Amino acid sequence: MSSVTPLFPATSGKTALFPDWKPENSELWVNHPQKIRHTLHQSPLFSRVALIELIETYPRDHYALVHMGEQKNRRLWREGETGGLSGTQIFEAIAQGRMWLNLRDVSKLDKRYGDMLDQVFDDLGGRVPGFVAPRRGCGILISSPKAQVYYHADLPGQNLWQIEGQKRVYLYPASAPFLTPRNLEDIALHDLEFDVPYAEWYDQHAKVVDLAPGDFLSWPLNAPHRVENMDCLNVSMTVSYLTEDIRRMQLVNIANGILRHQFKLPVTGRAISGPTFWAKAAMQKALRGSTVVKKARAARRPIAFRLDAEKPGKVIDLMPQAAE
Repeated sequence: MSSVTPLFPATSGKTALFPDWKPENSELWVNHPQKIRHTLHQSPLFSRVALIELIETYPRDHYALVHMGEQKNRRLWREGETGGLSGTQIFEAIAQGRMWLNLRDVSKLDKRYGDMLDQVFDDLGGRVPGFVAPRRGCGILISSPKAQVYYHADLPGQNLWQIEGQKRVYLYPASAPFLTPRNLEDIALHDLEFDVPYAEWYDQHAKVVDLAPGDFLSWPLNAPHRVENMDCLNVSMTVSYLTEDIRRMQLVNIANGILRHQFKLPVTGRAISGPTFWAKAAMQKALRGSTVVKKARAARRPIAFRLDAEKPGKVIDLMPQAAE
């Protein structure tokens, strides 16, 4: 257990993090989507003052600022930079714009959030028998009214904690045609979770969940999803984690992606043990930092704009817009 002061002290044999947790929530964990109430949104770590200070000191290499198209409109997805604006100005730009700011790896860069995450996993480990995830991380998403996150899938285990505002999440099955092994390999190779095709008819098969402050949402591994904000600024925390099996699946995905893209070899095997797995693990370790892989990833993440200091919510284009 973590030795830091608890953010959600125990009461009556239960911690206050998930005050409504039921035995069935433990049974459903990982295998089925579920929405559960939490109290993390009451933490001072998520106050507006704390978030503004965090933004102002956040390293450039660890945030993504994304400008996207309107809901129900053409797909537009461009990455940019804050342009040296203050935390207050950035909040104002997001509140008046159509974008989201992802502060990645916050648990690794700020010990306060790292301690908080340790306590979260201590709590979950006590509720879900056998759940062990020594590798984990979290990010903070600050997003505009009516912003959206396009259809995508994540390689690690993932869950979402709503802190401020309201959003709607569409969850899809983690199987063909919604997601294929090749999709996972492309995501692993390009380090871009949006490398997944989407068709509007998929929505007929989605589980739709509305989130408000204090809602926690988890879903099965790799399940594709997309998000639409309601007409209000949103703050959320995303948590990702690796169990040993998930870690091995990631190694296989990137190895298969390298074999297909770099060596043009047909790949079907997805074993996470045995001689073939260990050969792939060694190969991807040797090649994942290669020039070819780095170029493939950089080409997918050009910096296309910066925030306009004079016009909150507007952006200054650094390269032409293009629909995807």
